[in-house]
Amino acid sequence: MSDWGEHRLGDLIKVHHGFAFAGDQMTDQLTGAPIVVSIGNFSYTGGFRFGSTRVREFRGDYPKEFELAPGDLLVIMTCQTEGGEILGIPALVPGDEKVYLHNQRIGRVECDESRLHKRFAYYLFLSSDVNRQLFNTASGTKILHTSPSRISEVRVVIPDLRDQRNIAETLAVLDDKIAVNERIAATAQRLMREMYLQAISEESAPKPLGDVVEFHNRKRVPLSSRQRAEIPGPHPYYGAAGVVGHVRDFIFSGPHLLVGEDGSVITAERKPVTQYVWGDFWVNNHAHVLTGKAISTELLAVALQFTDVAAFVTGAAQPKLNMRNLMRLEVSLPAGEQVATLDREIGEVTALVRRRSDESRTLATLRDTLLPQLMSGKLRVRDAEKIVEDAV
Repeated sequence: MSDWGEHRLGDLIKVHHGFAFAGDQMTDQLTGAPIVVSIGNFSYTGGFRFGSTRVREFRGDYPKEFELAPGDLLVIMTCQTEGGEILGIPALVPGDEKVYLHNQRIGRVECDESRLHKRFAYYLFLSSDVNRQLFNTASGTKILHTSPSRISEVRVVIPDLRDQRNIAETLAVLDDKIAVNERIAATAQRLMREMYLQAISEESAPKPLGDVVEFHNRKRVPLSSRQRAEIPGPHPYYGAAGVVGHVRDFIFSGPHLLVGEDGSVITAERKPVTQYVWGDFWVNNHAHVLTGKAISTELLAVALQFTDVAAFVTGAAQPKLNMRNLMRLEVSLPAGEQVATLDREIGEVTALVRRRSDESRTLATLRDTLLPQLMSGKLRVRDAEKIVEDAV
């Protein structure tokens, strides 16, 4: 590491604030208008997940300097978890010919590319050391905030530009493969929705949800943030709308459908907030835990994407979808023998999604293992390249 040097990030980058786009001029109906990038569009392991998150377009006027260019590096500057896990999480603007807008609470990072390779900077922000420094200097209690000035004070140790490029290219092989898998999975999800709509277009048989599912809520065990910190591990810990941590043990195994019970319970399209999950995992008491009974869990996951739940949600300040109301919810299913055919077809496509997702998780784990070793100089690039080559 003789050619590595310590730097203040502010000497290598400039971080620019986003613009406060008016919410009343945003829409969920996608027509090709500019897309406002939100924190929810970030994958919390780095990159974007536009295919599986809420996407909103902007229909009003805005300053043109807040249009993003393909390849722009963005970082999250606000985090709603106590541990600040997503402060500084990076993503690169895709080059898919869509117009993306730079929203508030997101920083746009401009690199001095004579000293800092942009893709290497992406992995710097993905590192635990940068996240730790941002957390330690963040303001706020329940909602943590960093800023361009605080980001500028982060200290990093980096190699010369050539080694930066080599490290970035090695890690990018894994991320590029993950991106391919995500595009395939997103296409498969669209296919399943089309299959479902076609199957119920001519004749459908609405069923109360309580008739076609089993609830497993009694097995749920909520954990405090302190408990989660004390038992870190490999298994995801789910809340109403996503993973909120990882723990050593698990209480559920195999395919299940999670439906938001408190807080995040309804989408902008009036549909329930759902998560199709598999493997070994833990769930808190903010999500119902379901499996299919008269139909498969996989078909249930698709059907609920087209089920209006607004009339069953109670509470204003804290929306709630209780078990009694959820059981009364009616889902549309194909009539007669068509339900078995659709069940089988949905199951086959879901199997593809799971295979691709499992591969991506393995690759992400490998990337996260290699990242600190490469970024610290403990692992040589040529050795990492061989590991990556064997993996992909």
